[in-house]
Amino acid sequence: MKISTKGRYALRMLLDLAEHMNAGFISLKDIAERQGISKKYLEQIVPILNKTNILQTNRGFQGGYKLAQSPDKYTIGMILRLTEGSLSPVSCLDQNPIQCERQNECATLPIWQGLNKVINDYLDNITLQDVLDKQRERYSNDYMI
Repeated sequence: MKISTKGRYALRMLLDLAEHMNAGFISLKDIAERQGISKKYLEQIVPILNKTNILQTNRGFQGGYKLAQSPDKYTIGMILRLTEGSLSPVSCLDQNPIQCERQNECATLPIWQGLNKVINDYLDNITLQDVLDKQRERYSNDYMI
């Protein structure tokens, strides 16, 4: 499994919104500048996030985007599934129930099921707030006298 640029940039965009949530609506231009991401690329990601009500949008002079809920309500797994589709390591796990004709004699299926469980459990137990807290902790311990 490899996370695409779209998934990584969506995560960075949402983390930026979470970090600046007290500033109200944030323009894509500001996010793009802070994150070093093309505004055009962010414009392609916004519709994916908008159709799931992750974002609140405001048009006009004070326009921009903000998270619809607090950062602790969004898991990394949820965000990546929106942008990547499935997080399954093999395509046969994308269907439930599994449709593969070899599933009953497939020696490797339990390996892929276990890996899939580890991936999903891990990513579903990290929120945007957890990432922000770790980042703040890292920076707060990074001082010199």
